[in-house]
Amino acid sequence: MKSKAVFGFHAVVSRIRHEASSVEMVYVDAGRTDRRMQDLLTLAKSSGVRIIQTDGLRLDRMAGTHRHQGVVAMAEPLSLAGNLDELLDAIEGPPLLLVLDGITDPHNLGACFRVADSVGAHAVIAPKDRSVGINATVEKVASGAAQTVPYLTVTNLARTLRQLKEHNIWVIGTSDAASKSLYDVDYTGGTAFVMGAEGKGMRRLTEENCDELVVIPMLGSVESLNISVASGVCLYEARRQRIKASAGA
Repeated sequence: MKSKAVFGFHAVVSRIRHEASSVEMVYVDAGRTDRRMQDLLTLAKSSGVRIIQTDGLRLDRMAGTHRHQGVVAMAEPLSLAGNLDELLDAIEGPPLLLVLDGITDPHNLGACFRVADSVGAHAVIAPKDRSVGINATVEKVASGAAQTVPYLTVTNLARTLRQLKEHNIWVIGTSDAASKSLYDVDYTGGTAFVMGAEGKGMRRLTEENCDELVVIPMLGSVESLNISVASGVCLYEARRQRIKASAGA
C-alpha cells in the first residue's frame, strides 16, 4: 500500500500514538530544536519510529505546503471501517453517526472529523464519488481525529441510508426548508445526521431517504452555518439529550 504524507504536530503525534506501526519514518526540520520538537522526537524514538533530519524546502515538497510546522511523516493509509455491517456491529449502545453528502473541501472534512471526535460520534459516512478523501490537509485540520473516527465511503448513499434504517437508526436530514426545529426531535436512540454541501444542500435522493428533516434555528443576519459548525450543533444536541436521559434513568 502506497504511503502518504501526514504533516503538522497534532496529526503526526496522534498517528504515532494510535498507529505507530503504520509510520514508516518522520522527517523533521533540522533547524527546529524547541521543546515541542524535542517532545515529538522523544515520542518517535520510544515508539521505534525512524527519524530523518532535513530542511524546510524538502518538507515543503513532501507536504505540498509550507504549513507543515517542520514535521512530515510518511505513513500507510489507515482503514478504520471495513463496511457498514462491521461498523455497526462494533458500536455499543445507540449509534451516533455523521453523514456528509457532497463535501469536497478538505478543510471542512477535517473540521467535521474534529467535531465528530469531540462529541463521541461513532463514524463519518460519505459517498465515494462526491466527497474528498482523507488527504494530508484533512489530517492536519483534523488534528488527529482522522485517526480515531472511522470514515466509511459508500458507493450508493441512498441505499446506505436505507440500510441504516433497517438497523433501527433514525436518519435525520438538515434543511433550511424544514418545518421542524432541530430541538423538537428525540435523538436518544440510534441517530444519523445527514449534512448536505454548503449552498447546494442534500441531493434529492438523499433527502427522500431521510426519516425526518430539521432546521437549525438562525436568529441573526447570516443565512447558514459552516458545515462543521452545523454538524457540531446537531451532534452536541444529540449528546446533550443522551446525557440527560442517562442521568434520569
